[in-house]
Amino acid sequence: MSTESPFTIAVPDEQILLLKQKLDLARFPDELEEAGWNYGAPLKDVQRLAAYWKDGFDWRKHEALLNEELPQFTRDVEVEGFGSLNIHYVHKKSSVDSAIPLLFVHGWPGSFLEVRKILPMLTEESSDHPSFHVVAISLPGYGFSEAPKKKGFAISQYAEVSHKLMLALGYNEYVTQGGDWGGFITQRVSTLYGGKHAKARHTNFPTAPPPHPWHRPMIFFSLMLTRYTPEEKAGLARMESFRKEGRGYYVEQSTQPQTLGYGLADSPVGLLAWIYEKLVNWTDEYPWTFDEVLTWMSIYWFSRAGPAASVRIYYEFMKSRPTLTWVGELGIPTGYSYFPKEVLQFPRSWLKNRQLVFENRHTKGGHFAAYECPELLVGDIRKMFGKGGPAFGAVSSHNGFKL
Repeated sequence: MSTESPFTIAVPDEQILLLKQKLDLARFPDELEEAGWNYGAPLKDVQRLAAYWKDGFDWRKHEALLNEELPQFTRDVEVEGFGSLNIHYVHKKSSVDSAIPLLFVHGWPGSFLEVRKILPMLTEESSDHPSFHVVAISLPGYGFSEAPKKKGFAISQYAEVSHKLMLALGYNEYVTQGGDWGGFITQRVSTLYGGKHAKARHTNFPTAPPPHPWHRPMIFFSLMLTRYTPEEKAGLARMESFRKEGRGYYVEQSTQPQTLGYGLADSPVGLLAWIYEKLVNWTDEYPWTFDEVLTWMSIYWFSRAGPAASVRIYYEFMKSRPTLTWVGELGIPTGYSYFPKEVLQFPRSWLKNRQLVFENRHTKGGHFAAYECPELLVGDIRKMFGKGGPAFGAVSSHNGFKL
């Protein structure tokens, strides 16, 4: 394993100039009268954001803030069958030596930026709650990490990179937290490295296969005798609505990512509309500012591999013929946080298993919990791993409190 190198975001001036030139030459589509959000991101919203990106947004200011707030590094990680990849990550240690090592894994259309608000809270020293040493990886192909160059880099490989990064940092035992793809990746980390290395897992994106008479007979037959709760019915209705009206991006990214990639890589307006739609639709009326949206977009636009690389995970996921691992197979303490505007909301009866030790249902929040409602997500992590919590002492040598 290679040595760690400090990393500072420093986008070349010519890349910023090129972005402004492309924004200046942007051609916008027409729009139907009173279209609103029914047809996708509204024209006026995208025009205003694009104009601000070109003439008002100060990338250098936000670049400096990110460098100031987030201790960043890179190192090479060897991936079986794929060679060495140079991986970017945030690594902030708590002042508490026995803080719990925590791997934070983002998804799409997120990035390492999602750890920004929870980082100071997780590393905070207190006698009332546990402290964490936090590692937030930029997944290969995202942010400032190198992208794989060969086909077949799927969930198991993302899990391998994440696990090997933790070992390289000296964390032989650790816990994980993730949403979106981070939920799937940390689930795979649990199945591949659980017990010996990965000691517990928390996610705000719990998933499970539907009950089946052969694979999960007890739950399957119990559902024939019981009814879904009102909350479960609402979650199923939201999933069905998402399947019918919000899943088009998934179909394209999982079947023809290269075709889509030309628009994402060449048109900042195309990239902006593609992701901005998700930021609005997948959150619980979060009050996005222009600066927040455009910092988010700029991470993608200025990413090391370009924005097209990030969507290939969908294609590889589907080609690897995945099945949703039954959570009962994970074998390590697992915790779930439920947020009402999450896009996929599986009934609690599908998610139950012997290893599920922590659950909390919130009345606000959506898909990007770490960014939308950081205090709620951190509160759940603290409860799960704190004194009296069901996963307290999961990492025996690091319980999160001063000795």
